[in-house]
Amino acid sequence: MPNPAITPHDERYPAVLGEIAQPPKQLYINGELETNRPLVAVVGSRKATSYGQEAATRIAGELARSGIGVVSGLAFGIDAAAHRAAVDAGGYTVAVMASGLDIIHPVRNRQLARDITASGGALVTEYQNGTPPTRQRFPARNRIIAGLCTGTIIVEAGARSGALITAEFALEENRDVMAVPGNITQPLSEGTNNLIKAGAAPVTNADDVLDVLGLEPPAEESAPKAQAATAEEARIMELLSQGITETDALIYHAGWSAAEFNRIIATMEISGAVRRTGTDSWTAQ
Repeated sequence: MPNPAITPHDERYPAVLGEIAQPPKQLYINGELETNRPLVAVVGSRKATSYGQEAATRIAGELARSGIGVVSGLAFGIDAAAHRAAVDAGGYTVAVMASGLDIIHPVRNRQLARDITASGGALVTEYQNGTPPTRQRFPARNRIIAGLCTGTIIVEAGARSGALITAEFALEENRDVMAVPGNITQPLSEGTNNLIKAGAAPVTNADDVLDVLGLEPPAEESAPKAQAATAEEARIMELLSQGITETDALIYHAGWSAAEFNRIIATMEISGAVRRTGTDSWTAQ
């Protein structure tokens, strides 16, 4: 049975969307759209790097565990990483679509969409069933993402990324805009670094985000999880202290796969524990 449209006259219509310059005339919702909790947009490039994926996963997961709803656009890359992290953390997430609810785009994210609603989240669109995603509908979708949220985080974006449109909408609606600092030699960090230079708040974790929004920080993570992360990072720090700085050598001596190493080193780079000193070497901060 098709989901009924919710109009601005309906009490279920989000009040925050009624405040934006171009509120959607109707909304179609699959799942539960909760507007009684803080919502934060976590968006970025579809062609995300491992650094961007890890940053989105870390920040969205921490936000979800703190009770903040994570809103994104169900696209490849940063969007999918943010949604997945929120679901895996047992948190709340909303996917705003540029198509009807019956057309999941991209198709490969169908399972993710099912997981979002199964976990208590929501799929939201202003388009009726049967409406396909088109180029002009993605920027329109972005205004809803920004409009639902207290703040917007751009995790990774090139200088001309569509994710920057979401930041523009957020600024127009006087919502907080944040960005994750990136590698100055990486094109996909140019947009986020430019946002920071223009006044966006730099954020590297959920505590930074909550500070920008004026909210209480989340409770500390459980000790076992924190200890596991510390053990991995401690191993890299130990190897660096022994003068082992090249990526291939670190992977060999740690006994990890390249994917495992990239995940761990990206987290350490985001937190400032290490920094890249060349195209393929690292040093402790």
